[in-house]
Amino acid sequence: MHGVMKSALAGAFLSLVLAAASAAQTSAPPPKQLWKPVLFAIIKYNDEAPKSWNLYHTDKKGLLLLHLWKRYLLVNMKEEEVYDIDPGTIKAAGDNVEWSMADKPADPIETGEWKTRDIGPTQRVRFRLGKNGNVVEMQIPLQVNGKPLY
Repeated sequence: MHGVMKSALAGAFLSLVLAAASAAQTSAPPPKQLWKPVLFAIIKYNDEAPKSWNLYHTDKKGLLLLHLWKRYLLVNMKEEEVYDIDPGTIKAAGDNVEWSMADKPADPIETGEWKTRDIGPTQRVRFRLGKNGNVVEMQIPLQVNGKPLY
């Protein structure tokens, strides 16, 4: 009887350890994605070139991460939405940045006057931040066949 009790305790302990390990795996934050610079992009802010900016893309087309001064904006081209991203959730990795979509806010910021137009080998996207806010323009290179590169 004593051996049966030891074996039951060992089994219960093993179940507890496996449950704790499984919980640790599920509560771990999702891995950050690598965002690479968009080459040959042009950014305008109120029709002027900002002094500090960069535009990043990931493997998923239609999602861009705009670094404008100290601010980061996630631009969802397909949904015509812009999200204000907490700069503390972004990590520099050389010329790239690391950021997880799990850190995306629930609601986009208000954008108005969203306009997309192909102008030769680039796609121009203009939108207004807020109802009467500043205008952001992104000129993003297109593929030779005219389809979006990013």
